[in-house]
Amino acid sequence: MDKYEEVLEKYTLDLNDDEVSQKVAKIVEQWEENNTPDVLRFLYSCIDLTSLGSDDSKESIWKWIENVNAFDGSQPGISNVAAVCVYPNFVQTVKDTLRADVKIASVAGGFPSSQTLVEVKIAEVSLAVSDGADEIDIVLNCGEFLAHNWPEVCEEIEEIKNACRDARLKVILETGLLKKASTIKTAAILAMYSGADFIKTSTGKVYQGATPEAVFVICEAIREYYQLHEQMIGIKISGGVRTAAEAVQYYTIVKEVLGEEWLALEYFRIGASSLADNILKALL
Repeated sequence: MDKYEEVLEKYTLDLNDDEVSQKVAKIVEQWEENNTPDVLRFLYSCIDLTSLGSDDSKESIWKWIENVNAFDGSQPGISNVAAVCVYPNFVQTVKDTLRADVKIASVAGGFPSSQTLVEVKIAEVSLAVSDGADEIDIVLNCGEFLAHNWPEVCEEIEEIKNACRDARLKVILETGLLKKASTIKTAAILAMYSGADFIKTSTGKVYQGATPEAVFVICEAIREYYQLHEQMIGIKISGGVRTAAEAVQYYTIVKEVLGEEWLALEYFRIGASSLADNILKALL
């Protein structure tokens, strides 16, 4: 038995997908109780606002960031988004333009497929951090993970974590590819064990994005990890979250499984591009 199997033995991994769906359905039934202006304002402040298009340019990113700057103080009682997320080549543009108190996040490490040399991944992460990224979002090496080549998967995350220096590391599981609850939970545990500060559901680029079931399973993994190590790991819900109602449903799952302590910017994020406008419409 290798050390990774020993780590996994400490967790409940024999999950039934139908039972998970039933538990999630009961939790989500309560979402309207949390559909309040205060929760919507909080959710807005938890958004990692993203611009990850093939048509991004320095000029388009500059204009986009100026809109983020202009939002500061424009809506009384509504704080700005938590972070803006861009490709590594635009981090410097964001750094030069951003005046609002908002974190700079960068996807890196061969996003969105994670299919490149580990040396390239580490270099990309290092350059993004050097240019000013506060947070790094990488994709789990799903191919090697599904092949049960866990040492390669975990050692890669550890090396990337070292390259992050003081930046926080979010590991994207691509839950739409992993599908099964037990597989998603295994991936989350190994990512946390290897140094992830956040577990993120999806890229939203190739496979199905976030689902309530996947978020529930990740929350369960984070809860068990905390019970064993007394270390709080964050969760980022990303991929297809477009409406305020959907955001509140995910909020409800996190609240019920992990508790109020996780409902803070340090541990709860939603990656989105269109959600911000939808929440503002719901509020205003």
